[in-house]
Amino acid sequence: MLAYPNIDPVFIHLGPVAIRWYGLAYIAGIVGGMRLAYPHLKRLGLSVDSIWDLPTYLIAGILLGGRLGYVLVYDFAFYSGHPFHVFSVWEGGMSYHGAAIGAVLGIWVYSIKKKVSLWTLLDLLGWASTLGIGLGRVANFINGELYGRVTALPWGMVFPNAGVLPRHPSQLYEALGEGLLLWGILTLAHRSLKLRDGQLFGLYMMGYGAIRFGIEFAREPDVQVGYLFGAITAGQALCLLMVILGSWVYRKRG
Repeated sequence: MLAYPNIDPVFIHLGPVAIRWYGLAYIAGIVGGMRLAYPHLKRLGLSVDSIWDLPTYLIAGILLGGRLGYVLVYDFAFYSGHPFHVFSVWEGGMSYHGAAIGAVLGIWVYSIKKKVSLWTLLDLLGWASTLGIGLGRVANFINGELYGRVTALPWGMVFPNAGVLPRHPSQLYEALGEGLLLWGILTLAHRSLKLRDGQLFGLYMMGYGAIRFGIEFAREPDVQVGYLFGAITAGQALCLLMVILGSWVYRKRG
């Protein structure tokens, strides 16, 4: 068994303000993703100002979509009885799938305003977002949240507030799978295959959905949701939908 490192979730205190690793992961993911996508955005004929307008649309979509997705899918019973807590984002509660939908909507609005191909932007969004996804999962690990199921494997860890039994560090599995591995797959596909606009985004949806579906077998399901049909988690159900939709997009754009 490995010892959980117990890293302080707060990176630094600036007076009454606490700067958390989770917030830094979001910022680094957005800025780093933009740096990855920047040369490609320049080739679309966008000005520097127009390119750096994009994070505004992305952040708005991610925050709104991520929060609403969590409220509606993962804990609707609580928030329907405590509606004002919907706005208490400092209490935690963000959904990847909701954030992804919000980001796509933000990209759609941006593409209309800047008169740029939506599918080209979505290709870049999927590829560059793997950095932010990986960093976000590392931040989940630091927070000691979204931990895995009980395991007897030698790298199991005892997480704070998760009982005394060792568990899978599933956040790190996701950081490697949904972040580094998916980035490598998409980069290789972009370089090796003759893809049309939109097909890389289709591959992204299929890849993310398949990788996370598998990793979720090692992740503890949300206690307030549990298992659907007694077999899969809500995250796995949404990932299956991603795989189906991604395969449809890939064929449609081919």
